[in-house]
Amino acid sequence: MKMGLVVLVRNLLLTLCLCLVLGFMYYAAWKLHLLRWEDPNSGALPFDSVGRTLGSGRRERKSVTLDFSSPLPSCIAVDSGQSRTQKEMIGARVAQGPAQPKYDRLGFLLKLDSKLPAELATKYANLSDGACKPGYASALMTAIFPKFSKPAPMFLDDSFRKWARIRDFVPPFGIKGQDNLIKAILSATKEYRLTPALDSLSCRRCIIIGNGGVLANKSLGARIDDYDIVVRLNSAPVKGFEKDVGGKTTLRITYPEGAMQRPEEYEKDSLFVLAGFKWQDFKWLKYIVYKEKVSASDGFWKSVATRVPKEPPEIRILNPYFIQEAAFSFIGLPFNHGLMGRGNIPTLGTVAVTMALHSCDQVAVAGFGYDMSSPNAPLHYYESVRMAAIKESWTHNIQREKEFLRKLVKAHVITDLTSGI
Repeated sequence: MKMGLVVLVRNLLLTLCLCLVLGFMYYAAWKLHLLRWEDPNSGALPFDSVGRTLGSGRRERKSVTLDFSSPLPSCIAVDSGQSRTQKEMIGARVAQGPAQPKYDRLGFLLKLDSKLPAELATKYANLSDGACKPGYASALMTAIFPKFSKPAPMFLDDSFRKWARIRDFVPPFGIKGQDNLIKAILSATKEYRLTPALDSLSCRRCIIIGNGGVLANKSLGARIDDYDIVVRLNSAPVKGFEKDVGGKTTLRITYPEGAMQRPEEYEKDSLFVLAGFKWQDFKWLKYIVYKEKVSASDGFWKSVATRVPKEPPEIRILNPYFIQEAAFSFIGLPFNHGLMGRGNIPTLGTVAVTMALHSCDQVAVAGFGYDMSSPNAPLHYYESVRMAAIKESWTHNIQREKEFLRKLVKAHVITDLTSGI
């Protein structure tokens, strides 16, 4: 009897030790995952939960919660201590055949429930209606895509050459070969964050405004303007469409061919953000920042703006990692050796959503989605061109992007105000 008790205690202690060791290894791996932005050989500074650089002597305080939907290590009892019932249960599970996959080929949860996970529903239950929910978007994103790691700076700053994630990729997926151009631009702009007021917010609600015709006649202007950060894309106009699209612009993200060409169209209080898809785009921005003459023969596929009415401190460079992550991690587009190729470039709207998942606590979209079954529907909210005019793009894969965005909507990671996705 005593001998049996000793064996049982020994087996329990062995099991407990195994659990502790595996748990520590899992936690250590998770901590290293959060620091992937830092190059261990460069001395680069880590980033906090909204992408701000943490100086020496300053540490971000984090509250760690366990996500029981993640693949945590299992604690398996030693066979000699298993009871007959335990062995029968294991045998029954083996008899049922191989377990069904839980995640798709990209790593997204296959079963996306239409309701919040229980632990998150409890966490946010006490917040009043309309109140900002801290960490909401990233928590839900991690629940459906465990590989998601939030720390990622929104804009390039003067430590950009130390960022391992983008250093070895050429545009649009990185900054390789652009060091001198980017350094020259940043030496003039000298600003790498949002505004002081937005940086000081403890919780940020962001909305990305697409240019789709689905935004017309919805009267969402006031609701859009209520968000802390309103992101607009390329040359989508505001003046004259305020009732439907609002009048507030925080960030206008664009590339040279998509930028507004008339200076009077730009909003006074917005930041101008370049999304660099090719090396010529960075060269163009240098011309704009230094108010130099823009050459029309610099490899652009259409005419570009020759002047942007923004002072250097109002200009930013979007982190190219968001293009890389959207393309390869979220949508699953062809890698093509890390080079721009046929059907492997995400649209600017999806890139902006990816940025917001890293930088905002709550994320909404409006004006997203093309209804190809309605050829006479307006293509854009600001013009009379119809849906039938849209052509298949060689650079984008619209169907795959739609599948990705639908995952986010179904899992409540983002809110679609116009129900176009």
